[in-house]
Amino acid sequence: MKLILPAFLTLAAGACLAQQNTANYDESKAGEVILPAVLKSLDGAKITSSDEWTSKRRPEVLSLFQDHVYGRIQPKPDDLKFEVTATRRDALGGTATRKFIHVSLAKHPQWRGMDIMLYVPNKAQGKAAPVFAGLSFNGNHAVSKETDVPVSDRWMRPNTKNDKAVKNNRATEESRGVEASRWPLEMIVGRGFAVATAYYGDIEPDHAEGWKEGVRAALSSDAAGTVWKDGDWGAIGAWAWGLSRILDYLETDKDVDARHCAVIGHSRLGKTSLWAGASDPRFALVISNDSGEGGAALMRRNIGETTEIITRAFPHWFTPKYRSYANNASACPVDQHMLIALMAPRPVYIASASEDNWADQKGEFLSGLNAGPVYALFGKSGIGTESPPEIDHPVGDFVAYHNRTGKHDVLDYDWLQYLKFAARHFGM
Repeated sequence: MKLILPAFLTLAAGACLAQQNTANYDESKAGEVILPAVLKSLDGAKITSSDEWTSKRRPEVLSLFQDHVYGRIQPKPDDLKFEVTATRRDALGGTATRKFIHVSLAKHPQWRGMDIMLYVPNKAQGKAAPVFAGLSFNGNHAVSKETDVPVSDRWMRPNTKNDKAVKNNRATEESRGVEASRWPLEMIVGRGFAVATAYYGDIEPDHAEGWKEGVRAALSSDAAGTVWKDGDWGAIGAWAWGLSRILDYLETDKDVDARHCAVIGHSRLGKTSLWAGASDPRFALVISNDSGEGGAALMRRNIGETTEIITRAFPHWFTPKYRSYANNASACPVDQHMLIALMAPRPVYIASASEDNWADQKGEFLSGLNAGPVYALFGKSGIGTESPPEIDHPVGDFVAYHNRTGKHDVLDYDWLQYLKFAARHFGM
């Protein structure tokens, strides 16, 4: 298969340059890159139809990502419990109904479970609302400014060394609303969408030993003596598992339209939203915001964060095998364009930020671009341009992309594009 690579990314019969321990931002040192063929099966056969992709190649690609990058997510448990613990009909100044739902496992009480916060627009008036589902970094109380949202008592990662909102790895009242700018609830609800969030630390605390307090330990047959092996799930897999459990609940709630659920994530949770979308086809639309290495960015490019850097800093996010591709990315049988292709034919939106060179904006664009041939098998158009667009100029159809002015964050500009994208594909 001919790869759709623009002139600035050279193809050559060689591996990419060794990825350094410190980030490179010089495009001339990005490396010579050959991407694995997304439309060529393991037996060498070319994939020429959507049926062949769905029945043959997609399962192969999914399995390769499970074995080499993220590990295999545990299936839906048979002891899943949902308890609506509180409902408020006049949330967000009367525009929404807010619910808290506790999710637990009846046979695995060692996992404390997770708490979903769901806002549903009141103006829906009996019509089920499409929904955005995603995980937060700081807890439900950080997403909402409403003062009656309980402050999380779980382990919390400080945002900075001098983070006064988190003390001794626990949230304080000062952390209330600190993530609200990333979750413009009034804007989302005002456009007719529901929003379902949960704290990612409810599923598994984000540190090397966090699995011992999370769902991975609870579902392990021998948690005390567990040694994670190649192909076993990492934290990203656990968080993606949690997103699917949110969707399980949404399927039971008549106020939301779970068939039109967009999964969204930023940064490491953008990696998570992509893996959740790839692993669980029930997510109707997938959004990656500044997900970078291990997310939307091509791993073979030596720009910004690399496989070497990320697996040294956060080995617990991935299956152990992924570490073997540090400074050896060309040996990996997949790259991230193949992850984007796993969403086909569902819509996927990839976003970068102009000052976020760490996430390799070009690498994120190229992943979406090179997933295009898979979408074409379904008669769907992709990004629609072979060159990265100008800043603040979104492009694409079923694969969309923008590079927004500013830093590594989620801003109103991003949400305006996501809301427009979802409304178009959900027929709103």
